[in-house]
Amino acid sequence: MALILTFLGKSSTARTKIAIAAAMKQAREGKRVLLAGNSEPAMQILLGTTLSNEPQEVAPNLQAVQFHASTLLESSWEEVKKLEAQYLRTPFLKEVYGQELAVLPGMDAALALNAVRQYDESGKYDTIVYDGTGDSTTLRLLGLPESLSWYVRRFRQLFVNSDLGKAISESPLIQPLISTFFNINWTSDNFSQPTNMANNLLDKGKAALADPKRIAAFLVTNDDPVEIASARYLWGSAQLIGLTIGGVILTGAVSNPTLQEEFEPLTITTVNDATEGQWQSMIDTLPDFVAQATLAPRPMEIDTGARQVRLFLPGFDKKQVKLTQYGPEVTIEAGDQRRNILLPPPLSGKPITGAKFQNGYLIISF
Repeated sequence: MALILTFLGKSSTARTKIAIAAAMKQAREGKRVLLAGNSEPAMQILLGTTLSNEPQEVAPNLQAVQFHASTLLESSWEEVKKLEAQYLRTPFLKEVYGQELAVLPGMDAALALNAVRQYDESGKYDTIVYDGTGDSTTLRLLGLPESLSWYVRRFRQLFVNSDLGKAISESPLIQPLISTFFNINWTSDNFSQPTNMANNLLDKGKAALADPKRIAAFLVTNDDPVEIASARYLWGSAQLIGLTIGGVILTGAVSNPTLQEEFEPLTITTVNDATEGQWQSMIDTLPDFVAQATLAPRPMEIDTGARQVRLFLPGFDKKQVKLTQYGPEVTIEAGDQRRNILLPPPLSGKPITGAKFQNGYLIISF
């Protein structure tokens, strides 16, 4: 499995430069690297080459690819039709072709995440550097496994508890009627198999997100107050979805005396700019990404003995956070992000007795 790196911050050009330099650094260390970006011109201009939706070599050990949402949708649509054909004798979607489909808002993020997942599972790369939008959209993309798992859990339980779900599971007469009238190749496994497949896939995604040796992000900023505020907001939002922020990469001169305090306890690395395609100066000043990410604060800790859930949420205060509880789950909203935490058995069903902020941590007691 590959190390997946991405960069967050307000300046898109600075982020793209850092992503390219990071990919080159990893490649020159002998790692097989894929540099992936969206279908915008910045990466092509900075690399001085034309990119396509298929990986192509741009340097020794380094391949680059641009994600074209329409092409990814066509490929994914064929998989959807195969899945439909597995459960319906007469599939409805077989006459609908991927080339006809429009990319709806938000769909491009899910398609990009799936593409990264497929490249990761291919085993061809040691490192994947993803140059996304670097904002809340990238965070929602990386948080999809956590978000989607809630939908799978909740709707599966709703179906099981419904009259139809109970009838299907309990009555030997319902099963052949469903097969006859709804033209479904129904078996006792048909309702659990797709859900189990989805859960396994999402669990892998959540496990990868929780491991800073698998997925890590770095903040890119300069010492402008607006850039710093944006980076801090993204830091807290990333922690909420479970993404480890490994450190801060600072571009330009430093004149802000409170900069270190703003990002405590992260390591701040100042890098040189890459001018006219001369990347070595920037590469030489980049940090050891894995080492820094491993030492960074974990986004969440659950202490069943102390009956506490602790989330590191820099950039937010208690007034900006909303907590709700539903059965074995706690929902936390902060900024533009929301996370549903499925509590472990020792805490499941226990009501929240208190919540406070302490040293950047939101501490929830049960």
